[in-house]
Amino acid sequence: MSLALFRALVAQAHDPAVPRAARIGVPSVCSAHPLVLEAALARAARTGLPVLIEATCNQVNQEGGYTGMTPASFRDMVWRIAEQAGCPRGLVLLGGDHLGPNPWKALPPEEAMRRAEAMIAAYAEAGFVKLHLDASMGCRGEPAALPDDVVAARACALAARAEAAAPGQAVYVVGTEVPVPGGASGESDPLLHVAPTAPGAALRTLAAHEAAFRPALGDDVWSRVIGLVVQPGVEFDARAVHVYRREAAQPLAGALAGMPGRVFEAHSTDYQPEAALRALVEDGFALLKVGPGLTFALREALYALDALRAVLCPGGESLRETMERIMTGAPEHWTGHYAGSPAQQAMLRHDGYSDRIRYYWPSPAAEAAVGRLFADLEESGLPDVLLRQFLPAVGARMRAGTVARTPRAVVLAAIDLVLEDYARACVPYGPHGP
Repeated sequence: MSLALFRALVAQAHDPAVPRAARIGVPSVCSAHPLVLEAALARAARTGLPVLIEATCNQVNQEGGYTGMTPASFRDMVWRIAEQAGCPRGLVLLGGDHLGPNPWKALPPEEAMRRAEAMIAAYAEAGFVKLHLDASMGCRGEPAALPDDVVAARACALAARAEAAAPGQAVYVVGTEVPVPGGASGESDPLLHVAPTAPGAALRTLAAHEAAFRPALGDDVWSRVIGLVVQPGVEFDARAVHVYRREAAQPLAGALAGMPGRVFEAHSTDYQPEAALRALVEDGFALLKVGPGLTFALREALYALDALRAVLCPGGESLRETMERIMTGAPEHWTGHYAGSPAQQAMLRHDGYSDRIRYYWPSPAAEAAVGRLFADLEESGLPDVLLRQFLPAVGARMRAGTVARTPRAVVLAAIDLVLEDYARACVPYGPHGP
């Protein structure tokens, strides 16, 4: 199913008989949070549409990553949640994001690549079917940005290792966006002036990879390189979001005509309005990554429920206070990402678009605090008058009978509201839609 789906995605992007308004895309859910995964898998179960779930190299790798999960254990977690959500495994596509030496770039290149090859073999052996090969970063003793031919040669070595582990299983995406994964670091100009990739640069990147792949791996593997990561002009940092401007991206979108068999993949599409997401799909950016935007919605819902609890059950430490204590006690995940006064940094730790708080939800103290929040609200009945004030969109769904009256269901529904924007943008319904 996976190869057929991705090939169909590519074919319709290059078929002149398919008008832009009818183009489809695929959202990529890039998160390891169980509630985010449950929301995505429950949506797939309801709609019958495939769901693409991706893990990143720093998050999940053969050494455990920052989640403590290997590719096989991440896959098993997804399968468990899918079973609980009633989602058939056949609808679930697993992908790996930025697979390359990034977790080990402080090491000499030979050692970093050795570990990167072991990582991609673990992803392939675990059944991941979409692999983003990213060897663009310099390692110890190298410049930060490497020449196209070096990047392509290393990507080819990664693909060779994946093919040795699981021949013919995966499709590949190459290239990288600027800046590096997870949103822009630090503080930028409030307008976030992000320039789309130059068409010539995209074509040169693809040509360099073709020159490396075809002789070494053959036409079949090269035909499964179905996408190129580029910068369409979308980005976010702690305070601002750069919304897609399709007129600025038209030269890049036009270059896709010279890349038969490929589509563009757009990263950092979090927080884009639905209309911007739809414009991206129509312009050939058929693969849309979203991650922090989903855990941001989760955090918004949890904090809204906490404010609701404060009305019903005043007193005690708030969830925000608990999370502040946890984050300031272990600052490594947010230090360097948030500038400004102490008060400004405190606000951004919780509410910044960069969503660095997502690294702290798996901690035992945070999980216990969320568990107490849910338990405190289980018997409250979640009064409509308070839902209208603190969670109006989810409350409307609850009154319509599509969301259960439980705090957990509220959080899942808040995440689903974001997923719904992507679903509508990627599978348009109307005169030209399905």
